[in-house]
Amino acid sequence: MLKKPVEKGQLHPNNPHKGKYDFKVLTDNLPELKSFVKKNPSGEDTIDFSYNKGVICLNKALIKTYYKVDNWDIPEGFLCPPIPGRADYIHYIGDLIAKKKNVRVLDIGTGANCIYPIIGSQTYGWNYTASDIDPKSIENAQKIIDKNENLKNKIKLKLQKDKNHIFVGIIEKGDKFDLTMCNPPFHGSLEDALKANKRKVDNLNKGNKDIKKGLNFGGQKAELWCPGGERLFLKKMAKESALFASQVHYFTSLVSDKDNVKPTIKVLEKLGAKCQVLEMSQGQKISRVLAWTFN
Repeated sequence: MLKKPVEKGQLHPNNPHKGKYDFKVLTDNLPELKSFVKKNPSGEDTIDFSYNKGVICLNKALIKTYYKVDNWDIPEGFLCPPIPGRADYIHYIGDLIAKKKNVRVLDIGTGANCIYPIIGSQTYGWNYTASDIDPKSIENAQKIIDKNENLKNKIKLKLQKDKNHIFVGIIEKGDKFDLTMCNPPFHGSLEDALKANKRKVDNLNKGNKDIKKGLNFGGQKAELWCPGGERLFLKKMAKESALFASQVHYFTSLVSDKDNVKPTIKVLEKLGAKCQVLEMSQGQKISRVLAWTFN
């Protein structure tokens, strides 16, 4: 039997990842995590967050402990998502449809990790269609689903065969969704993505002589960057969403750069959408979800 984690503080009130990680509970539930746990200068348990294998193992423990998914893994080099922030997105958009039953959600760009469908299905019982343009991501996400009985009837995967489209080719005639969600690729080029990751790793390793090289959270092209970056992706998503105005109640997307919010809202309002911005506080970091509807 899995041990229950201690209730923590911070993030969305419903987010179970508030406060510090309970490494005792996590290592009890996944003993292999113990080899990555070390003491920080304050004498508290932590892991080296610049080391991708350690972050992946931490994610396995979190997903097993909180979402009852025993068999989760990603191929080398693929994006390893920070679980608390991903869960926050789920809980904030959950407020938009509070108390609604039989919720259907479309996750755009689910990745090899399939993390949003896992959290949403196991927390709220939502039913997911999850898309991606990368066949390898779809293949690995399907492996995760096949290995976990509690995911099999909750998540359906679809390959986006046209890189120029987001909803077209995924939302079919007769489909109805209560929510769509997306974590857009942020960078405009591979070079930008690599520079940003180097800064992140350098910050994580300040004062640490044993600096690990490489993407600390991993990431493939479609997960990290696209031509035009986040702003152009959001503009394309906004315009394409109007084609499915009658089939989706709320469209939502994370927006990493606050300077991309107003231009996207301007496009959406011209299309007749009503918009709202949901701000999420994650320690020192402020992120936001843009939600819009044509209904």
